[in-house]
Amino acid sequence: MIDILQYEFAQRAVVAAILIGLVAPIIGVFLVQRRLALLGDGTGHVALTGVGLALFFNWAPIPMAMLAAVIGAVSIEIIRDRSKVAGDLALALMFYGGIAGGVMFVSLAPASSSTALNSYLFGSLTTASNSDLIALIFISLLIVTALFIWGRQMFAVGVDTDVARVLKIPTKFNAILLAVLSALTVVVGMRVVGLLLVSAIMIVPVAAAQQLTKSFKSTMIFGSLLGLLSSISGLFISFSVDIPPGPTIVMISLLLFVFLALVAAPLNRRSRPKVVKHEHEGK
Repeated sequence: MIDILQYEFAQRAVVAAILIGLVAPIIGVFLVQRRLALLGDGTGHVALTGVGLALFFNWAPIPMAMLAAVIGAVSIEIIRDRSKVAGDLALALMFYGGIAGGVMFVSLAPASSSTALNSYLFGSLTTASNSDLIALIFISLLIVTALFIWGRQMFAVGVDTDVARVLKIPTKFNAILLAVLSALTVVVGMRVVGLLLVSAIMIVPVAAAQQLTKSFKSTMIFGSLLGLLSSISGLFISFSVDIPPGPTIVMISLLLFVFLALVAAPLNRRSRPKVVKHEHEGK
């Protein structure tokens, strides 16, 4: 199995898998904290329209997908800030409009574009070029840098928005920043797990980590390690069995969630305080 690493496409695939495995859950833990688990799905669907436009005009898909995803994520966050109900509706409209736009533009593009679309829908690391990998590395570094600078503020906003305002933390800026970082993460993940599944690698490892962790920081670290384990093991399994890497990575994440949930169940029962019942007998 190690022999496959002598090929350049496999080396690029491993680097991309490491990037998405580590970065996606770090963003996902902020989304889970703010109850925005489906935001990645919404931006992924909008990014699909960007990919469709790129294939139609014969442009580079990654910049167009990034632009579309950022615009979609920021739009959803602005609408959510005004009304939660309107935000949920906007998210649903992004779901449907994103898929429809992507399929429509691809259908107008040359016939070969339909095959390319599948690689972005479900992931295709074997077709990732060196320029794709450089772009993904740059975006990943941008995400990590932004979290290093504004991560504490984003955490405070997620815990209590009102308290964050009292502390003079720019809540709207941090909310939009999280939306932008989520969109960038979607673009990083689309070459690994595909636009339709990228939200899973952002959320499922975090949900799995929460079965055993108690703090935000420990959830972030453990979730990132689980994401890395899922992406690397899923990639090598896909190489050996000749199946798409995206669904394989997500299935491993789900299996890890089930396993950790089963492990955590008896531990949680033991940690619960026992209720002592006092019986009063009257004579």
